[in-house]
Amino acid sequence: MAKKEINTDLWVNELLKEADIQLTPQGCEIKEIEEALKTASKNGKGNVGFPEYCGVVKDFVIVIEDKATIDKQEKLNEKGILELNPKEVKEYALNGAYFYAKHILEKTNYKKAIAFGISGDEKRHIIQPIYLDGREYFMRLPQVESFISFNVENIDEYYTREILKDFTEDEKTTKEIVKDAEELHEYLRNYGNLRDQEKPLVVSGILLALREMEYGNFSIDLLTGDNTKTDGKKIMDAIDDNLRRARVSPETKKDKLVNQFKIIEDTPKLNETDPVLGKTPLKYYTEFLYNRLYKSIRYNRTSEDYLGRFYGEFMSYSGGDGQTLGIVLTPKHICDLFADLADLQTDDLVFDPCCGTGGFLIAAMHKMLKKAKTDSERKNIRTNQLHGIELQPYMFTIATTNMILRGDGKSNLTCDDFLKKNPNELQLKGATVGMMNPPYSQGKKSPELCELNFIEQLLDSLAEGARCIVIVPQSSMTGKNNYEKNIKKNIYKNHTLEGVITLNTNTFYGVGTNPCIAVFTAHEPHPSDKVCKFINFEDDGYVVQKHVGLVETESAKDKKQHLLDVWKDKIKATTKFCVETTVEPDDEWLHSFYYFNDEIPSEEEFEKTIADYLTFEFNMIVHKKGQLFRKDNNNE
Repeated sequence: MAKKEINTDLWVNELLKEADIQLTPQGCEIKEIEEALKTASKNGKGNVGFPEYCGVVKDFVIVIEDKATIDKQEKLNEKGILELNPKEVKEYALNGAYFYAKHILEKTNYKKAIAFGISGDEKRHIIQPIYLDGREYFMRLPQVESFISFNVENIDEYYTREILKDFTEDEKTTKEIVKDAEELHEYLRNYGNLRDQEKPLVVSGILLALREMEYGNFSIDLLTGDNTKTDGKKIMDAIDDNLRRARVSPETKKDKLVNQFKIIEDTPKLNETDPVLGKTPLKYYTEFLYNRLYKSIRYNRTSEDYLGRFYGEFMSYSGGDGQTLGIVLTPKHICDLFADLADLQTDDLVFDPCCGTGGFLIAAMHKMLKKAKTDSERKNIRTNQLHGIELQPYMFTIATTNMILRGDGKSNLTCDDFLKKNPNELQLKGATVGMMNPPYSQGKKSPELCELNFIEQLLDSLAEGARCIVIVPQSSMTGKNNYEKNIKKNIYKNHTLEGVITLNTNTFYGVGTNPCIAVFTAHEPHPSDKVCKFINFEDDGYVVQKHVGLVETESAKDKKQHLLDVWKDKIKATTKFCVETTVEPDDEWLHSFYYFNDEIPSEEEFEKTIADYLTFEFNMIVHKKGQLFRKDNNNE
């Protein structure tokens, strides 16, 4: 405890007392942590080291490092990441707090820590908490003025609100339960009385519980409508068992998932016997899902994103908040096309920062697994090579469930705001492939939410030379305003555009979006003589069928192969299909902008043109306008 920091130490101690938090100065009364601190010297030589204050509140390790002046609050490197060299760890409060918390988590059985970097004095100060879970780098939390949120009484609520970014139970009870959605699937429309976003959570939770049937820990016959141990409680127990069996980590993620699934247990209507059904709605849903969905997910090895399709149907029938939030789920055939365009290899690391229900990651996983030759390769793909971020908590839960049900890959999904992440920090993941379907039309609300901003953020977050593939509205490629035009210039300056594929206008049937796929190479400035491909793939072999939606025709596979052959330079195509050209940032990066007709007319077309001309000349003569065709007529 440095002499000049005594006043700060005393002030912090008063704050702790005020919040009724008991921490140990210069050590820890908990033996396991005390042992860990014996090798926690900041110089990294394995000697003893102590933070200003340390202890445990419930199952959270609390670490505090303080400095006397605000200029010693934290030190970031040029990439905006905390410096962890011994010099900075010693000199800066937040750097030191992070160092100690990480060391404790590594050396003990504790899984969650909240570390505080504090600088200044009672009048002018910074109290900056960060959260560590032992796996992720850290989560920077909002600055605070006291420790009241971190005492025994309040810390769980703080964890739920600020770290899990979820609703507390009190908040859930105050939310309006939406009316039964018109024209929703019968099994959810009539009996649950659930909000739109809760419906897919009930579905995914039941599917996790059904997995426990394989281990004898769950049976549909157990759902008897008992009032003492409800059907929801039985399903929640099975969910918890399955998340543990799936080894979902870190603990933050497991807690977040359980928190989302709580509606299954806490919604009375789901657990009461319905007089029409003669059973609880939960049992009805479970029977239906087992017979109609679960078997398909468990035993079908295609890349079909079943939960994603299921969720998409909820939104299309309910008129829910999906389109308001810009949520447009990617069809399975587009996810597969992404995997093919990326030419995925077994050593690629795939990153989707707006992963929705996990469709791109599932398609990538299956593509890579097909190429894997050893069990070790396959395990590594599932465990380490699929990364995703999703902002909406319920979508994150569905994505994680989807990955578990489809063969792992869930470990590296996080619930966070991609645009608020440091791209330099994300680049440390070493992602070699980026895939994204960002929220649409949000730029009208705030310019920084435009699709181009998401694209630039993703490119900046990838490894050098990484392939980046995105699906966005065609208007995103035009640069609708000065803000977007500047982003295009930045992308052109720092990354390379490989090409843009204009898609079928019905790709997102019912949404009213005309999409395109843009492909980039990250961190390689666009050469002025670079030749890009602009493809018109509107005729993709998918058509809209009445009462069904977008369906695949027999020609779809052939058309897709043609696209891939042209894209990979295996064959050449007319400009009607593909224009190859250099580009400028001010151009509209679309086939329609660069298209010119380079086709030589056929003999039939030539004869038709001549016939049309002669017909026109005859009509003019009949209408006494033959002078238009006299040789001496000069209209110049």
